[in-house]
Formats: sequence, structure tokens, C-alpha cells
Amino acid sequence: MAIRELKSAELKQVCDPEIFPFKTTADYDLGHEPFHQERGVTSLGFGLSVKSEGYNIFVCGPAGTGRNTQVKKSVYEIAAKDRTPDDWLYVYNFVHEDEPVAISLPAGRGKILKKEIDEMMNELKIEIPKAFESEDYEKRKHSLLKEYKQKRDDTLQEIENKAFEEGFMLKQTATGAILVPRIKDRPMKTEEYEQLSEEDREKIERKKSELHVKIEQVLTEVRIMEKDAKNRIKQLEKEVALFSVKHIIDDLRYKYREFENIIEHLNRVQEDILSNIDVFKEDEEASTAALFGPKAPGKESVFKRYQVNLLVDHSYSEGAPVIIEPNPTYYNLIGRIEYVAQFGSMATDFTMISPGALHKANGGYLILQAMDIIATFMAWDALKRVIRNHEIKVEDINEQFRLITTTSLKPKSIPCDMKIIMVGPPWLYQMLYKYDEDFRKMFKVKADFDDEMNRDDEKIKKYAAFIKVRCKEENLRHFEREAVATVVEYGARLAEDKDKLTAQFMYIADIIREANYWAGKDHAEYIRTEHVVQAIQEKYYRSNLIEEKMSELIDKNILMIDVEGEKVGQINGLAVYDTGGYMFGKPSRITVTTFMGKSGVVDIERQVKMGGNIHSKGVLILSGYLGEKFAQKFPLNLSANICFEQSYDGIDGDSASSTEAYCILSSLSGVPLKQYIAVTGSMNQHGDVQPIGGVNEKIEGFYHVCKLKGLNGKQGVVIPKANLRHLMLKDEVINAVKNGKFHIWAVTNIGEGI
Repeated sequence: MAIRELKSAELKQVCDPEIFPFKTTADYDLGHEPFHQERGVTSLGFGLSVKSEGYNIFVCGPAGTGRNTQVKKSVYEIAAKDRTPDDWLYVYNFVHEDEPVAISLPAGRGKILKKEIDEMMNELKIEIPKAFESEDYEKRKHSLLKEYKQKRDDTLQEIENKAFEEGFMLKQTATGAILVPRIKDRPMKTEEYEQLSEEDREKIERKKSELHVKIEQVLTEVRIMEKDAKNRIKQLEKEVALFSVKHIIDDLRYKYREFENIIEHLNRVQEDILSNIDVFKEDEEASTAALFGPKAPGKESVFKRYQVNLLVDHSYSEGAPVIIEPNPTYYNLIGRIEYVAQFGSMATDFTMISPGALHKANGGYLILQAMDIIATFMAWDALKRVIRNHEIKVEDINEQFRLITTTSLKPKSIPCDMKIIMVGPPWLYQMLYKYDEDFRKMFKVKADFDDEMNRDDEKIKKYAAFIKVRCKEENLRHFEREAVATVVEYGARLAEDKDKLTAQFMYIADIIREANYWAGKDHAEYIRTEHVVQAIQEKYYRSNLIEEKMSELIDKNILMIDVEGEKVGQINGLAVYDTGGYMFGKPSRITVTTFMGKSGVVDIERQVKMGGNIHSKGVLILSGYLGEKFAQKFPLNLSANICFEQSYDGIDGDSASSTEAYCILSSLSGVPLKQYIAVTGSMNQHGDVQPIGGVNEKIEGFYHVCKLKGLNGKQGVVIPKANLRHLMLKDEVINAVKNGKFHIWAVTNIGEGI
């Protein structure tokens, strides 16, 4: 059976610099925009265009795929064409003071109304006191007071005369009016009263009682007169104040005549001002102090009623608002009611209601990071409540957790209509879709961003465009076209596919910046290929400490790996280690012992619970292969123990299943395996070798061990044939293959491999 050995040209898909119509990216005409993902962008555009309920968007994909950049670009483009939404403001509720009223006005009118009401109040604070200093007011007030005093005096004089006629004198004291018996024109003395006969005293007391009844009636009449006088004076004050207030407020009524809620509020303001005239009645000097200096607490609280809390101001907005909330806490989303310490307690009012991101994005677009909002207490529930009810209600979250409820503001809710775009990883979308029924109804549009793209001339040129944009925006050196080709090859290496390029552009951007650094150290005008290569090598160097430590252990034969000779039941398998941002391959010695028995294939890693589920599946598939191959007519009385030697961490993955098959066959047959050939590849129950991940790192890992122990020209790696398209090996390995110092074979089944 002829086994195919790969040629050096098959180990890497080279990017031809001639494809680029420029010498450096500085000369590149950006007819090709930087890459955007068609599927994600199309889905995003659809979601932004559909205005029906529930068509909010979840943008998912790996980090660095341009999700956030493309979301911002698409949203800003469509928002610029949309209508600017209304301003929103809160005003005092004169009926239920703890329920501030929400009012909307066309964009920019809210700021104007706030300013006009402030100016109106400043004017009233001056005009009302002036009205009460007028001569007409003084005359009418004096006339009312004179009339009341005359009636009161006449009534009191009448009862005083009546008492005199009955033999008494009427005296006013601090406790009220008292009757004193008289002798001629003077009050009777106590001694004189006691000298009277009992009959005369009884007569005096009887008359006194009768007179007291009449006096009480008269005093009641006087109090009624006094109350009537006060009411008439108040009515006079209202008339005078109304004369000053009405024409000023009428100007605003006329300006806002098409807004019924504003007219209603101004009417209530007028009524309340007329009910609190005493607050405004002050001399001109005090009025000026009230305008430009601190006010008395009582007056301050009254004057605050007439202010406007401009919650959302779109006076400078063009199109619909786009709000990006980087910290979507409950209060940052919903808004908050603020408090101030006052006389040992916490006080608030409608002017202390602050907007949240939902208020600011109302009528437009709100962009959130899904991981942030899910991880923040109560934020996700609050967002769903707003979407479900189509209204934003500012609430104090602490009320739900207090043992004793306290009085607080309950602002009227604000109706909302906005598009919400959440950006997050695919696994979070799957979790929410599966476990949260509301999510399915509220986020009906999924915009998927892939981590790779097809490698064709158009995409390669867009790579060049991306490089130019980064250089221009970040003021970096431009790239020679050969250097651009090297970046493209690096993109294919990250994608682990000759026909693909990575779409995780944050990694490409990092290499661009780092290559610029090394070009600067070299005092180069442009970034050349060697600078990109150095940037990649230095990036590896910063992360490969663990790899070097393992290489050192292998070199000292502490980790025992044979790369020469032949042995029965022993083989070099290949594993990949991921240390976070860096992956590397390392050979592992796999041994098998076989003997008579009925245990079948025993995976030691599984028995000691160090093997993962996928690894265990691979071993069971191997058992199926052996049974299908050798136990069709007779039972397979076999016990085979498989072990990854010197493995002290967990083992997972099925890429060693073909390797284990070779080892079992060697142990059963007694035919030795070549230790200078490492093997990787998973298998199915029919013996077909299947592709695996990390093929480049695995090949390079074994090559470095062979190089460390000495290349003998026979060493190499057996890989699945299906992995040919994934080969993007380093130049050092390719040169070794080209010079016959290292070999790579591709097989399709276990028969070829063995």
C-alpha cells in the first residue's frame, strides 16, 4: 500500500505579494473597504429596519471579530436618518405631590420651556410684590379694613351701651370681655358689692348672665366680620396678584397652546401661586435677594414646585439617539431618585429624578454588552420589564428589600419605543434562548459574526485595506506589500486553514502595532516582512515559557520521549496545550500492554478519572473497531491497558484514538513501532482516520523535540489526510521537510498508518 509523503509546497499556502496593486499601503487606493461580515451585517440591517415589537437584536460571535465596530457603524448610519425623538421632563404634581408628572415636548422645546418658566418665576417674584405696593391696592385694602373696623366698633359700642343701660361696665381683658357692676359712671368696688343685699346680688348676677349671652352673640358676629374681612382681603390679594400673574402666564399659554398637558400644568401653577401669595409678598429688596441670594427654606420648597426637571434634552441631537451604556447597572439603565441629607433625614423631590440610559435612548437605539447586563444585579429583569411594558418607570430598588416601607417618590412612567442591541458570545445566546422564554420573544433577530472567512483575492485585498486603515488611524508606519502578504499568511495560520482567514481582527491589529514597534527599533521607513516575522516570534516568546520548561524536561530525559529506534507497544502521540493566547504541541509517550482476559480495552486515564468524556468516547470507538475487525466469528478474549505515561493532568480529546490503535496492534503482534514517527488522528469504528485540531502545533511540537535530541533524517509525523487543508507550518519545519531532514505522511485509514 503506497503511503503518501507530503512535499514542502503542500505544507503552507503562500500569499503572492503580486496580488496587491501597490508597493506600500500608503499608495493603496481604498476602493476596498475594511472587511465586514456579510451574514452579520445583513442580519443587523434587517433587525434595525424592522420596527415591529420584539425585533431587538442579539449580536453574537467571538471577541475581536468586529462585532462592536460594525454595530456602531450600522446603528449610527440608520439613526442619522431617523426622526429626533421628543424631549421628556418631569413637573410637580399639584394633586398627588409624590407622583411627579411626565410631559413630552418636541426636540429642543423642553430646554426652552424650562428657561421660560424660570424667567417667568423670576419676573413674578418682582411683579407680585410691586402689585401690593400700588396705590390702588392700598386704597381698596384700607377701605375694606376701615369698613370692617367701623362695623366692629359699632357692634361693640352697641353692646357696651346696652351693658351700661343695665348697670354694667364692659371691660376688655386678655381672656376676653367681662362685665363689672357700676355705680353711676364708675365700676363698683368689691366691698360695695358685698354690702348689697342677697336679693340685689342675685338680680345683678341674673342680668349679668343675660348680658353674657348677648355679648357672646356679638363677639361671634365680630369674628364672622373679621373672617369675612380676611376673606375679602384675600380675594382682593388674589385679584391683584392675578392681574400680575395672568398676563405673564398667558404668554406661555399662547406659546404652548397646542400642548394640552402644558396648558393644564400652567393652570395649576397659576392656582398654586394665587394660593401662596404670602410667599411672594415681600419688599423689592427682599425680592432681589430671593433672586440672587439664598432663600428661606419655606419659600425655597414652594418655589421648587414651579421648576421643570428636564430629564432628556434633544436640543442638540440630529436624528435618533444612539446610547452605548458601558456599565448597565439597574440605576444606570432605569434612572434614579437622588436624596439629600436634611435635618437628620433623607429628603427628595421631583427635581432630583435622574435619567438612565433607557430614557436617553428612548426613540432611538441602545447598545449593551450582554455579559455585563446579565452579571449585574436586577439589571436584566429591569430591561425585560421595560421591553414588555413599553414604559420606563423610575423606582427605588431598595424598597423591595426594606423591612419597613418608607415614603418615596413614584414618578409617572414614560412610554418608550427603542431598538435594543445586545452584543455577546454565542454560548450566552444559546443559554438565554433555552432557559429564558422572554428572551425568545424580545430578541427575535440574531446577527452572527464568524471567526473566519474564505480566503480569496477580494478578502485578501480587504486585509490590506484593514492594515492601511489601522496605520492611518493610529499613525503607524505603512506596510510593504511583502509584509502585507506575511500578515495574510499569519491570518490563515490563526484560522488553521489554507482556504480561510481569521476574522478576529484584534489579533491582526496587534501584529500590525507590534511590527510597527520593531520597524521603529530598526529605524525603517516602512514595515517589511522581517518586522512582521519578528513581531510574531516575539509574541510567541512572551508566552512560551511553559513550552520551554517542558522542552528542558524532555532534553534532560525527565519527561521520557524516544525519537530513535523501535519498540513494541509504545508510540509517540501528539497533544496540544493551550496556555491562554498561546498553543503549542508536545509529544506524549503512549504505552499498551496486552494479555489474555475478558476486560477488553481498559483506559487507565478513565479508570482514575483523569480522562475527559471525549477521550473516553475515543477509547470505546477503538474497542468497536477491534471487535468489528477481529471478532466476527469468535469472541475477542483480550485485555489491553492503555496509558499516557508521565501524565499528571487531565486528558481529553479523541485525537489519540488512532495512535492507541497502532499501539494495541503492535503489542498484540509483537511488531515494533518506529519511535521516530509520531502519530495523531482520531478514528471511527471502521478504521477511517478523521481530522483533528491543532495539527500545525502538533507537527511543530514533535519537530522541536527531534531537533532538540538531534535530527536523523528519518523522523516525521503521520497525520490524517483530511488535515492537509489545515497545514500552515512555520518556515523552519517546511525547510526541514524540503531538505529531507523531517517527514510528514498523510493517511486515510488505520491500514495505511500501521
